[in-house]
Amino acid sequence: MTHDLEKNKENAIGFYKMAYEGDPTGAVDRYVGAEYIQHNPLVGNGKQPFIDYFERMRREYPDKSIEFVRAIAQGDLVALHTHQIWPGGDEYVTMDFFRFDDHGKIVEHWDAMQEIPETTLNGNTMY
Repeated sequence: MTHDLEKNKENAIGFYKMAYEGDPTGAVDRYVGAEYIQHNPLVGNGKQPFIDYFERMRREYPDKSIEFVRAIAQGDLVALHTHQIWPGGDEYVTMDFFRFDDHGKIVEHWDAMQEIPETTLNGNTMY
């Protein structure tokens, strides 16, 4: 199976943005395949635990924002590099990886998150 890398990047961004901005049910309905394997230890495995997590985030942090800095696709994987700003001014850099099935649907997710420090020893940004 050959994956449409550009379409998968668009779908990963669409999925994440829709869930992050408050419609996780719509995101799952539109972008997720028959299964959803979750590797984030703060989120349960499967579609409903994902929806529940993002519903809670919407209630508890309605003013959070996300910027998609870059998307990289290879084979059945898409990596998203994002900049998140949370209420109170906390800023995070995240890396999310999504695996797609042969139908172009998301079926697995991994992520890593790091708070952006006020200063760096090297003077470089996180992006």
